[in-house]
Amino acid sequence: MLDDDSKAAITRRSILALTIAAWAAPAAAAEPGVSATEIIIGQSITLQGGKNDYGVAVMEGIKACLDQVNAAGGVHGRRIVLRTLDDMNSSTQAEANARKLVAEQGAFVLFGSIEGGPSTAVMKAAIDMNVPFFGPMAGSPGLRRPHQPLVFPVRAEHREEFRALMNYGRERGMRRVAFLHSDSEVGQAHLANVELLAKELGMQVVAAQPIKSEVDDAQLDTIVRRLSASQAQLMFNHGSAGIYERLIRKARTAGVSTVFMAINSGSSQLAHKLGPLASGMVFAQVVPSPFSRSTQLARDYQDSFRKAGPDKAFSYGSLEGWLTARALVAALTQAGPGLSRQRFVAALYEKKISVSGYPLLYAPGEHRGSTFVDLAMFTSDQRFMH
Repeated sequence: MLDDDSKAAITRRSILALTIAAWAAPAAAAEPGVSATEIIIGQSITLQGGKNDYGVAVMEGIKACLDQVNAAGGVHGRRIVLRTLDDMNSSTQAEANARKLVAEQGAFVLFGSIEGGPSTAVMKAAIDMNVPFFGPMAGSPGLRRPHQPLVFPVRAEHREEFRALMNYGRERGMRRVAFLHSDSEVGQAHLANVELLAKELGMQVVAAQPIKSEVDDAQLDTIVRRLSASQAQLMFNHGSAGIYERLIRKARTAGVSTVFMAINSGSSQLAHKLGPLASGMVFAQVVPSPFSRSTQLARDYQDSFRKAGPDKAFSYGSLEGWLTARALVAALTQAGPGLSRQRFVAALYEKKISVSGYPLLYAPGEHRGSTFVDLAMFTSDQRFMH
């Protein structure tokens, strides 16, 4: 009679076999995006023509990693060729980019988007085209629930960041929560998670504020008045760092006493743009400190990033980009020289990936990636303290 562990192992093997079988027919043909010398990776990312500071920082980390991997001979003798299109933070453009990258530019896998709406749109295209989507740098719940067999996040989801921030506030006697989120399906899913967490923690969401991608000063003034009237004790955001910065400035000018916190996306850029106004702000982070050498991941990132750009400043964005690219390289390496999409997915299940001591979990039915979330406070001397 089999014990529970043996039954679970058989179940995992059965799911894996079914996953591989789903690609059996296309695997017989020449594999798209793979040649004797190259692996083509397709990426749609929000750069907004260089105006999105977070996207630019992420790309600096990705480039530092991949350039050095290619200089050392690539993966099993193949160079990684990254083909990147700017989605301008538009979900419609992101989906079109993803389809173009696969259908016209021959991408082997899709990789490394940011922002929830565009990442979810890339996921839709990946599912339609039966192409793996590795390393979306977004915390949208739809990337994990319901389970998406072709989507492999690296970073923790926003829900865990929200939990960490709300716990921090709760421990300090705060119960009334305000939440700034995008006026979209993804934003509504985040709001639902915040409301569930509030109930779990004995807190109350007293000001849920949806916003479009473009918000004028008059609209921000209205939000500030609502925030003040709600008597919210803490507020945090889902993305939109640029709008959040403007909102915080207006709220402080108006004398609103709400404690502002923030998620990881664009945290370095948000804090430094706010300057003294960010003093004491708490940020959720999905990677360790990029400024300290206290972790192996940070040491490896710093050494690599410094070689690529001696004058470039370390940041959470470039560390996340570097980590996500390193995880992609590890996955491609693990898949072996006989590379196929089928083999790529199977390899992720066969052996756990760890990047400089940062563990990732991918198993049939659960593509968790990492659950790492830390809190960092921005200090009066303009640095992050963990």
